[in-house]
Amino acid sequence: MLSSRDILNFLVNKDVRKLLKRKGSDANETGRALEELRSSLFNNFRSSENAKDLQQRLCTPSVALTFNFVIAISIIFMNKWVLKNAGFQFPVLLSFIHYVVTLALITILNALSLIPPSPPLKSTPLFTLGLVMSLCTGLANVSLKYNSVGFYQMAKIAVTPTIVLAEYVCYKKKVSFPKVVALAVVSIGVAVATVTDLQFNVFGAIVALFWIIPSAISKILWSSLQQRENWTALALMWKTTPISLLCLLIMIPLLDPPGAFSYNWNFINTSMILISGVFGFLLQWSAALALGATSAISHVVLGQFKTCVLLLGNYYIFSSNPGTTSICGAIVAIAGMSFYTYLNLQNAKLKSGKESPRKDDQESKDNPDTFSGEPI
Repeated sequence: MLSSRDILNFLVNKDVRKLLKRKGSDANETGRALEELRSSLFNNFRSSENAKDLQQRLCTPSVALTFNFVIAISIIFMNKWVLKNAGFQFPVLLSFIHYVVTLALITILNALSLIPPSPPLKSTPLFTLGLVMSLCTGLANVSLKYNSVGFYQMAKIAVTPTIVLAEYVCYKKKVSFPKVVALAVVSIGVAVATVTDLQFNVFGAIVALFWIIPSAISKILWSSLQQRENWTALALMWKTTPISLLCLLIMIPLLDPPGAFSYNWNFINTSMILISGVFGFLLQWSAALALGATSAISHVVLGQFKTCVLLLGNYYIFSSNPGTTSICGAIVAIAGMSFYTYLNLQNAKLKSGKESPRKDDQESKDNPDTFSGEPI
């Protein structure tokens, strides 16, 4: 049995002290490395410019569009399940719950210093974005309640010309004729694909019409604020979500039926509604990333592609037979989307080709010992 004196003598032994000192030094080096990694991570969030560059490097257009594609399809079926199978007949309240979950999640991100600082900007665009986002989300869920998924997707067709007209009026942005042809083919294909699934009533159709303009404006603002300013997706969500919550709170008694407190808030229903709220956060984030990486029209084309996928999903999940006409329309729409994507890739190559000589000229000006990019 060792006495306390023997243990003390062992600890003060010279070799043991060296071993403990070396282990303490290794722990300090590990701690310094972790601190350097942490500081390098947060340095990217200290300014809106660095945060925007980081978002562009990590979230390429293909990554952003794929992320938004998967989440958008998932949440449409999730919301349809909550509104029908779970018997939750309060679409605007569902949107309100989505934004409450979104605010809670981005508050946690902000507490962890993962929300970058906001660039200087007047409050008017932010308030407008928050307002149209609440209208867009709330009216979309009301439309899903009273209309079929096909009619909901049919209403999206009108968003494309609305965006083209609004961007021309506001930013003098023109769309080339080949792209107009591609967009027309996409719209015709989607119209043919969804013509057999047009279940709606008068109130639902009116709501869908009123949803078109806020949807177009929100896409334009999300895209322009990120591309023309130094905003990131999370920073915009942090600023606009409280505004959207307030607007949705006003909309609830106007568009939702009474009886929300008497709803059967059991564990399964509540869990599904909260999961739908998490999908709502992911949808808003992924849509903002996609709009920042591409454009408002490209995001609409992605939405039309989702329509073709939704037709098949609507057939298997909700027993809605698309028919041969719908399948042919989906094929036509996908052909138009492929042509539109090809045109965008060609434009990207032309732009990169034009920017390269400019960079070479700038390097020549910065270095006086060069001529036409070649050393003398």
